[in-house]
Amino acid sequence: MRSWRATSAVLLGLLVLGGGSKLDRLTPVERDHFDGLRVWMDKKQEKAFLKNKTEEERNQWLKDAGLWERWYKFDEGMRDQILGGEVATGWPYDAVYMAWGKPHERKKMIGRSASRSELLTYRFEIMEDGAVLVWAPGSKATYKAVGKYTMLVYIDDDKVGELERRDGW
Repeated sequence: MRSWRATSAVLLGLLVLGGGSKLDRLTPVERDHFDGLRVWMDKKQEKAFLKNKTEEERNQWLKDAGLWERWYKFDEGMRDQILGGEVATGWPYDAVYMAWGKPHERKKMIGRSASRSELLTYRFEIMEDGAVLVWAPGSKATYKAVGKYTMLVYIDDDKVGELERRDGW
């Protein structure tokens, strides 16, 4: 599933940053940092991160912003799954955010066995070439989608308790 993540990140990067030049200078490891952590950054912070000239400066920026620990608290295998968008039952709540971004909808749940539950709703688009993109408001790719589906992610006590796929939106 890494292809949908990469495609989505490139499209978003081009839209947000008006080109890819600043993203192009990131090393593959830095690009992983950026792709995994951008959900925790606003546009001003994204620009501040990318404004740094060297990898050392960008890494320090992530540490100073408190984002470095969010990424490196997960082992390498989990980080690869996050980048690949391979969300699964048992995942921590923040790993879902790093993999798929902010949900389309979010609401508190009652009546589940957990002490605290939420329902996160994500929309996905399937493109002609088979790429799967997480839908984002204002997406210019939507009109090209050949399929759409929704993923319901039930978060119980800060972990994925259940995943449910539904066709369409």
